[in-house]
Amino acid sequence: MTQVTEKTALIIGATGSFGAHAAIALLKRGWRIRGLTRDPAAAAIKAGASTPIEWFKGDAMSPGDVARASRGVDLIVHAANPPGYRNWKGLAWPMLEATIAAAVSEGARIVLPGNVYNFAPDAGPAIVENAPQSPATRKGAIRVEMEDRLREATRRGAKALILRAGDFFGPAAPNSALAWLVRRRGARVSSVLASGPRDVGHAFAYLPDLAETLGRILERERELADYEVFHFAGHWLESGDALAASIRRVTGQPKMPLRPFPWVLVAALSPFVETFRELLEMRYLSRRPIGLSNRKLVAFLGAEPNTPLDRAVAATLCDMGCLCEDRSGRVEMAAGALAAA
Repeated sequence: MTQVTEKTALIIGATGSFGAHAAIALLKRGWRIRGLTRDPAAAAIKAGASTPIEWFKGDAMSPGDVARASRGVDLIVHAANPPGYRNWKGLAWPMLEATIAAAVSEGARIVLPGNVYNFAPDAGPAIVENAPQSPATRKGAIRVEMEDRLREATRRGAKALILRAGDFFGPAAPNSALAWLVRRRGARVSSVLASGPRDVGHAFAYLPDLAETLGRILERERELADYEVFHFAGHWLESGDALAASIRRVTGQPKMPLRPFPWVLVAALSPFVETFRELLEMRYLSRRPIGLSNRKLVAFLGAEPNTPLDRAVAATLCDMGCLCEDRSGRVEMAAGALAAA
């Protein structure tokens, strides 16, 4: 049964992929939600009328703005990422430092959605929470440093929860993994891109499931350590064409082409496009089977929320305009997906 609370959470990035779904998961558990944004009016429209968020005008890079929005909160969901993979070093650390300062002041817990960047390319498909962290990229090194800073913040009065997962996809996530891997002709999916070899598995995290996991973990706040890490396994697809097979089933196109990801083009344009340079740095993730073990999470919750793959893919494609004509209220669609999970 869903536990009702009257706690308050600030979500930094409340209209983003993870932040929007986290807001829905917490709202249905009785949390009061605040959001920090440069344009509250636009954010309220994007979030949807059925998502009651108290919007604070401000910048995630400004410690003063974050502190003002965080007064009296119990939780800060740090779901802000540098847009388009750009300027990670210049943006990721200052944003997190502002969040940490606010959490220390309020004695709040920080939630950080993590990923597999922290681990070596040969870490394998079932990485545990305390596995050695040997990042192979600049962004991986930044991720390790971010987590180190969160651990240090727990010695100054804050708490931290890191929930690591694979590549995000789902409704209300326009820049998700699925959006990168489908090609459309009008409103119809015309082909799917394979980012790596056919025999290499890959981990995908369906956002409504991930957000529901966060909600269930926070229901048991009293049982959490000050610094806690969980791994969300999500959908582990053993082969490179498993996602394409799901899309074919969902769209009713059994002969839909599976084409290679245009890495040559990405490499050619990378000197001129920063996003492509950053994407190219992470190419190893599609060449090695890197995934997460959810053994600790299952032991804690009893089970990991898991929407069947075809249903998750269908909801995502519907939000992208590939299956459904009506795309109004994108976060409301996310709410519907969560309610049905």
